[in-house]
Amino acid sequence: MCRIGLIGDFNEEVTAHRAIPQAIQLAAKDLGMSVSYEWVATPTLEQNVDQKLSGYDAIWAVPASPYQSMQGAFNGIQYAREQQIPFLGTCGGFQHMVIEFARNVMGLAEADHAEDNPAASIILVAPLSCSVSEQVHTFTLTPGSKTAKIYDSHEIHEQYGICNYGLNSEFAPSLEKAGLRIVGTDLDGEVRIMELDHHPFFVGTLFQPERSVLKNITHPLIKAFLRAAGEK
Repeated sequence: MCRIGLIGDFNEEVTAHRAIPQAIQLAAKDLGMSVSYEWVATPTLEQNVDQKLSGYDAIWAVPASPYQSMQGAFNGIQYAREQQIPFLGTCGGFQHMVIEFARNVMGLAEADHAEDNPAASIILVAPLSCSVSEQVHTFTLTPGSKTAKIYDSHEIHEQYGICNYGLNSEFAPSLEKAGLRIVGTDLDGEVRIMELDHHPFFVGTLFQPERSVLKNITHPLIKAFLRAAGEK
C-alpha cells in the first residue's frame, strides 16, 4: 500500500479538495497500484514533523490557501525536499513551495506571500497581473526537463482553479541558479511550473492538474507522482 499525505486544511466546498482523492485513485487504477491518502492539517505540522510525515511515501501540498498554519505547510514541504520524498505542490502548494525554498535554501528569511504579509520586505509570491481563475491556458515546457518527459510534449493545456497569486518574476533567475528550475511558462513567459534539481520528484504547478478528474481523465503528472511514490 502506497500512502500519500495531503498537506492542507480540508474543506468540502473546495473543488480541488474533492477532486484530488478522485484523481489519485484514477491514476492508481491506471498504474495497478494500491494507494491510500490522508489529510494532514497544517497546524499539526508546526512540531514533530518527522514523526508525523515519516509514514508517507509521497506528499502533496494542496490548493486553498492561506493555510491555517503557513509555518506548518513550510515544515511539511521542507521535510519532503530534504528527505527526498516525492512531492507535488499545486496552486497554493506551488506558491508555498517556492517560498520555503527561498527561505531555507537561498537564505531569504524575509521571503513571503503578498496575501499573508503584503508589507513584507521580500514579496516572493505576488498578485498576478490579470485573473486566471477557472481558465484554461497553454504552457510551454522546457525541453529535457522531467516535466516535459512526463507529458511527452513541449506544449500543454491546463486549467487553473481560483488563482490570484504567482511567482514574482524578479526572483526567477536566482531561484533557478539555486536549483529550483523553471520548466513551464505561459504564453506571456510567466513562470507556471518549477521542478527541483537532484530530487526524485519535486514539482510545483500554479495550475491544478487534479481538475482533469472532473472529465474522467488520468493526469500524466499525477500518474508520475504516484509512480515515484511507488519507487521510493
